[in-house]
Amino acid sequence: MRIIPAIDIIEGKAVRLSQGDYSKKTIYNADPLEMAKAFEGAGLKYLHLVDLDGAKAGEIINWKVLERIASQTKLTVDFGGGVKTIDAARMAFECGAKQIIGGSIAVKDPETFEGWIKTYGSDKIILGADCKDEKIATHGWTETSDLWAVDFIQGYREKGIDYVICTDISKDGMLEGPSFELYKRILGEVEGIKLTASGGVSNLNDLEKLAEMGMEGAIVGKAIYEGKISLNELVNINQ
Repeated sequence: MRIIPAIDIIEGKAVRLSQGDYSKKTIYNADPLEMAKAFEGAGLKYLHLVDLDGAKAGEIINWKVLERIASQTKLTVDFGGGVKTIDAARMAFECGAKQIIGGSIAVKDPETFEGWIKTYGSDKIILGADCKDEKIATHGWTETSDLWAVDFIQGYREKGIDYVICTDISKDGMLEGPSFELYKRILGEVEGIKLTASGGVSNLNDLEKLAEMGMEGAIVGKAIYEGKISLNELVNINQ
C-alpha cells in the first residue's frame, strides 16, 4: 500500500481543516515546500497536494506552490482543488502534477471529466469521491449531492477510471480512524478499483488495517502534523 502524505494549501500556506470546515483551519507551515522536502528527506515518494482556495473558487489558485514542489523535489505529486476545465488540467500537468483529481467536475460536468480520461489516460486521472453520510460532496465540501458514493464510483469505473481517492468528510482531520466499513463496501462492490483512503488516519494500526483490506493507498495528514505518526514510521510501512 502506498503511503501518501498530504499538504492542503490556503493562501500559499500548509494547513489542515477539521471536517472540511474552512473556519476550523490550523496553519502548520508558512512554506509548503519545506514540508514536501521533509517528506522527501525521510524517504517518502508521494505527495497529495490540495489547493483548498482553488476548490472553493472553482479554479486553480495556488499553482505556484505545485510548481515549486514539483520542480524542487522528486516527489510524485497528485493534485486537486479547482481543476474544472481542460485548460486547468493542462496547467496542473505543466506545473508538475503526475496525476490530477476531479471531484466536483465529475459530478457537475461528467462529459469534461470523461474527456480527461480519454485525453490523458486512466493512469493520470483520479476520481475524487468526497462524501458526507456516504453521499458525494462538491465545491470544497460545501455542497452535498444526492449521489451515493458506491454508485458514483461504480459508474466511473465502468467509464474507465482506475484510481479513486475516497474521503469521508466527517472523519477528515478528526484523528478518529478511517471509514473502514465504507471502504470495505467499495472494494467489495467495485471490481478492480485502485482505492486510496483519505481522512481519519490516526495511528499505525489504522494503516495496517487499511493495507490488509487491500487499499492501494492511504493519505496521511493531520496525524503527521500532530506527531501521532512519525515520518520514519511511515517510511517503514511503505517498504
